[in-house]
Amino acid sequence: MIETNNIGVTLSKKRIVDQICIHVDEGEFVGVIGPNGSGKSTLLKTIYRILKPTDGSIVINNRNLRDLSLRESAVQTSVVAQHNHYNFDFKVKDIVMMGRSPHKKAMEMDNEEDHRIVKDAINKVDMTSFTDRDFYTLSGGEQQRIILARALAQQTKCLILDEPTNHLDIKYQLQLLDVVKGLNLTVLCALHDLNLAAAYCDRLYLMKEGRIFTSGKPEEILTEEIIREVYGVDVTVEKHKKTGLLNIVYHPAFIKKRD
Repeated sequence: MIETNNIGVTLSKKRIVDQICIHVDEGEFVGVIGPNGSGKSTLLKTIYRILKPTDGSIVINNRNLRDLSLRESAVQTSVVAQHNHYNFDFKVKDIVMMGRSPHKKAMEMDNEEDHRIVKDAINKVDMTSFTDRDFYTLSGGEQQRIILARALAQQTKCLILDEPTNHLDIKYQLQLLDVVKGLNLTVLCALHDLNLAAAYCDRLYLMKEGRIFTSGKPEEILTEEIIREVYGVDVTVEKHKKTGLLNIVYHPAFIKKRD
């Protein structure tokens, strides 16, 4: 369970996030959407402790985040971010083994159980044949799947995805989100793509200018009127005949000019 209570973040004297209250219940896949600059990533970075909130509180599995050490919070939540850089190159299996660090004491060696968990995590993201490859030789989509495997190796019940599909082609976007959806974990995910948000999320929080504009089920939030008001674009929203999923079709400006 993830809960924020009136979270605010001020950076360089500018209020980036203001009075944010969200909750993610056990087993839910909850999305955070909104235009660029709306505060999505700032909110998530505050929850996974890259940033400190200026005010408000964050509760993870009924424990206040302020009361948890970094190691303790890493046992509670794992993270997949959109950028992952390493100063030194590592083998794929070594990257995934990093996910076991929160469960180990200082200088404790990797044991048979750790290797079993790592192997299982790599298998879940369908990257077994890449185990001994150098991380830098992988494509962007392959690297992101390995970062997901590292998060799975942490064996947490909560997973935070901070715009994990950015810069990935559609095949890898779907693969990554399919894997996550099939794990039945508690997931909080920031997404740009509204069609992906409609397909994978149980509930959505829509942000605008650092605040929650509205929240609810995808069909309640992703309406033509709300999208026009928040994103400033015209769309057609309909249910796909075969899948039953919401399908958002954008109206480019050149079509209006042509008409």
